[in-house]
Amino acid sequence: MSTPTLRRNLVTDTLLVTVRELKPVMTDPFSLVFGLVQPLFFLLLFGPLLEAEAGSSWAWFVPGVLVMISLFGTAAAGSNLQMDLISGTHERLLVTPLARPALFLGKSVKEFVPLVAQAAVIILAMLPFGFRPHLLGALLGLVLLGVLGLGIGSLSYALALAVRNQDWLFWTVHQTLLFPLMILSGMLLPLDAAPAWMRVLSAANPLTHVVNAERDLFAGRLATADVGWGVLAALITAAVGILVGLRALTSSTR
Repeated sequence: MSTPTLRRNLVTDTLLVTVRELKPVMTDPFSLVFGLVQPLFFLLLFGPLLEAEAGSSWAWFVPGVLVMISLFGTAAAGSNLQMDLISGTHERLLVTPLARPALFLGKSVKEFVPLVAQAAVIILAMLPFGFRPHLLGALLGLVLLGVLGLGIGSLSYALALAVRNQDWLFWTVHQTLLFPLMILSGMLLPLDAAPAWMRVLSAANPLTHVVNAERDLFAGRLATADVGWGVLAALITAAVGILVGLRALTSSTR
């Protein structure tokens, strides 16, 4: 009799935390706009330099930049939790009637909304430049980006809980992992001619498979092996991120 009630409370509490986390974003949309500056610079200054057939460079480059938004936008999410830890906000939330897993899940789900909104803006901004995404593929690609962002954001929150007030350690780990993951995913440059060791690391990088899936989806190739691997990589990242994050939350409150 009590299990459905617990599940309902967990879902309700997660939604409450998600809405709470989204309010600052909705009241200050500048943060969303500011997050688009770097990807737009990459698109407008680096994209035209790619050697490709007319019109096809954007089809290759834009999906990669969208994954970059997912990586950069959510990998730093843990810094917000660190501010809550330093200010004592996190501890005050722990003594509320909210289910403790909801405190983590709500923050993680919150990453889905601004990420998809930013990606949609990038897509619209690139239409005048000749970018022509497949409609259904683009919608599926946005969902895939959101799932990936949820996973990366969860791992970022887990890192923040693990290092707590040591913000220098958070940013050291963040910067150490961020750029290798980006370069080895092939989101900015193809790795076909890369050394063998780089191709091996690229194949082990979940972002590589998501990038390949996004390129297929936006091109209208909805049922390819790359799409399957990309969906699997995003789901595994999300599952691992949530499990690790919940474990970190439990350990931090003992």
